[in-house]
Amino acid sequence: MCIAKSLQEFATVLRNLEDERIRMIENASEVLITPLEKFRKEQIGAAKEAKKKYDKETEKYCGILEKHLNLSSKKKESQLQEADSQVDLVRQHFYEVSLEYVFKVQEVQERKMFEFVEPLLAFLQGLFTFYHHGYELAKDFGDFKTQLTISIQNTRNRFEGTRSEVESLMKKMKENPLEHKTISPYTMEGYLYVQEKRHFGTSWVKHYCTYQRDSKQITMVPFDQKSGGKGGEDESVTLKSCTRRKTDSIEKRFCFDVEAVDRPGVITMQALSEEDRRLWMEAMDGREPVYNSNKDNQSEGTAQLDSVGFSIIRKCIHAVETRGINEQGLYRIVGVNSRVQKLLSVLMDPKTASETETDICAEWEIKTITSALKTYLRMLPGPLMMYQFQRSFIKAAKLENQESRVSEIHSLVHRLPEKNRQMLQLLMNHLANVANNHKQNLMTVANLGVVFGPTLLRPQEETVAAIMDIKFQNIVIEILIENHEKIFNTVPEVPLTNAQLHLSRKKSGDSKPPSCSERPLTLFHAMQSTEKQEQRNSIINSSLESVVSSNANSILNSSSSLQPNMNSSDPDLDVLKPTRPNSLSPVSGAWLVGRDSERKDRPHP
Repeated sequence: MCIAKSLQEFATVLRNLEDERIRMIENASEVLITPLEKFRKEQIGAAKEAKKKYDKETEKYCGILEKHLNLSSKKKESQLQEADSQVDLVRQHFYEVSLEYVFKVQEVQERKMFEFVEPLLAFLQGLFTFYHHGYELAKDFGDFKTQLTISIQNTRNRFEGTRSEVESLMKKMKENPLEHKTISPYTMEGYLYVQEKRHFGTSWVKHYCTYQRDSKQITMVPFDQKSGGKGGEDESVTLKSCTRRKTDSIEKRFCFDVEAVDRPGVITMQALSEEDRRLWMEAMDGREPVYNSNKDNQSEGTAQLDSVGFSIIRKCIHAVETRGINEQGLYRIVGVNSRVQKLLSVLMDPKTASETETDICAEWEIKTITSALKTYLRMLPGPLMMYQFQRSFIKAAKLENQESRVSEIHSLVHRLPEKNRQMLQLLMNHLANVANNHKQNLMTVANLGVVFGPTLLRPQEETVAAIMDIKFQNIVIEILIENHEKIFNTVPEVPLTNAQLHLSRKKSGDSKPPSCSERPLTLFHAMQSTEKQEQRNSIINSSLESVVSSNANSILNSSSSLQPNMNSSDPDLDVLKPTRPNSLSPVSGAWLVGRDSERKDRPHP
């Protein structure tokens, strides 16, 4: 409905009725002035009152928030919790007042569409009764009047329907605000306090910040509601790294540091809450601060893929296959750390290596030998499957078609250096041997994938994205074990066409049930019979701590520089725990919980 067009028609009628203007004015107060005055007082007046209330609550909330953020982290925990609760109450009240103000403004905007035009139409309708030439004029005006009446009614109906929907949405937003956030093109956005250095000290300036993960662009706009809005020029930088700020290194709470490619120095930012900081760091692939940690006796890089390295791995494999292939929890149960380090020193020492030239002495337990094998692989300068190919292996594991996964991984393996491929073949042949005896040792292909995935594909940096890829690392190892003969003994084939992939998938699906690596990516191996499932559950429940310890060693040893000191009492260490669904498998996610218990129970030399 066009108000301007309506006014043009009304003006034409008014010019023709100018002679009878006095009689028209007698009824103008009732049919025209009073409704508009009522609309002004009731609707516009109410909107002004809502605006005053919103401004008052905004000033109150911003003041309390700044006071809350200026609290020192050295305050007592009870005082901090009480302050947090008070801020949450004020924030909730501010949120409700904001919604009411927006709702009132929207209502006034919609009402004026019909409450302004409708009195004018009634006023004109009265003219036709009193004027002598009203009949002819009404006849000419009839078509437009009908159209306008229908348009007004439709507008009213739309308003009533929209109003009920808006009220329902407002109630839902009050009940659960997080589920009704506005869809944004940015990965993360919100208010942050940015530390700015002055000539005398520093100050914290409130900014509205946005971040886009694809371009790694951070945009900072100075904005303060109390001062009337935007207070400076926009600034955009390209993210280089993001690190959580240690609690004891700054008096402010919820802080993290950002390094930019195109700006020197470190930008220190303060989030509005612990949860807000976690979301910002997750969006930026943030990392934990570096702590001083006690490293293992054997430092990374002492192991090599030379004749000594191959000899050590062959000796360990020979000992396992001849003496302990049927031992339950093989490679999952870890040995005592001091014994493992002692065995490695014996195997790597040229003076004592000749004594173990053919086999490892029977005095060494199988769990010590398996732990020594895994530790040696982690001591290599880089992972066996190399950093530069890790993203390609992960992408291959995410392919939907089974033949595509195997074919892509087959091709990637043959791109590895010769020594890496030979060592990987030696290890996969052995793990296939172990998996063939899973009825006795309870180590299926899936379990071996969980144990060796983080070791052979350990990430270069311990980030949230690396943690999310753990389950795909496991799937890569499963595919290597299940298809080791094809992958290592044949040359990669030319990639299949879509039609060939569809036909081969159909044939393979008709001939045998899918293996673990052929099933959806969120699933793991399950034994075929109920009896096997019960056996597996019992052994997993009885040795869960050993399982997660083995996985923890695989990741933690590869990124010891990123691990916190075990004696540290920093309350923010869990800031990067993933919360997204289906991000980790149940077993691979469990090692995060069990790493402390492993270090407590591990005997010391």
